Amino acid sequence: MQITAKPIHRTAFFLSDRTGITVEMLGHSLLSQFENIPLDEITLPYIDSRAKATSVVRTINEQCIGDGARPLVFSTLVNPEIRLIINSADALHLDCFSIFIAPLEAELGVRSSENTGRSHRVSDPAGYRKRIDAINYALKHDDGISQKDWNRADVTLVGVSRTGKTPTCLYLALQYGIYAANYPLIPEDFQHAELPAQIRNVRSKLFGFTIQPGRLHEIRSERKPDSVYASLGNCEYEVQNAEKLMRRAGIPYLDATSKSIEELATAVLHEAKLERKIY
Repeated sequence: MQITAKPIHRTAFFLSDRTGITVEMLGHSLLSQFENIPLDEITLPYIDSRAKATSVVRTINEQCIGDGARPLVFSTLVNPEIRLIINSADALHLDCFSIFIAPLEAELGVRSSENTGRSHRVSDPAGYRKRIDAINYALKHDDGISQKDWNRADVTLVGVSRTGKTPTCLYLALQYGIYAANYPLIPEDFQHAELPAQIRNVRSKLFGFTIQPGRLHEIRSERKPDSVYASLGNCEYEVQNAEKLMRRAGIPYLDATSKSIEELATAVLHEAKLERKIY
């Protein structure tokens, strides 16, 4: 296999007859294995007619001419006629459904339903309500805003400000139905050298985040440049004392510096031994 010294710029299309969420996730996962390839990514959802598919083929072919290289096309298209039209594009077409559905049909001995949008349909109203309730709980218990029903939390994330607690709580709620609260550790807590009174009673459900001070300085500087809050010295002080406090209290914690929200949420789910409530 020949590998060029300077990779050619490519365009990746994510095509779907519904929202495109599934094909985006799969396509991104695959493309993440090719870090040095310069890529533009375009998502085209709701391709549910021959006319739309034909228009998309024109778009792909025009992009091929502009790039001087075949685009990469990832699709989750159920309708075989629409898939056939997309196949005519001058591109590498990876039809995700065909790749997996045909072997599954052969193994299970039955034909697939060929219904669009089934993976993101509200087929379980009870599960959907659990998801919404978990999201509302995370919003109400963000940054220690509300003390009501705190014992109901499956996990409470603690750490200094801007370590990713809020988005991780929302992701846990959205994807897993987990009731997640979060509470910020502040300099006053370090002066007392003990957990804040608000979270002492839920110590067994606490899980901490830490971060490298230099990265925290960068994040905070985007929000409040040239402030004491964002200064490197203050970031070093807060991180060191937060870690010391969590170790003293026996709170497990992980370094969030280079982890995505998805990685953080998965790590919390695993390390805190939480049970997923929705699928």
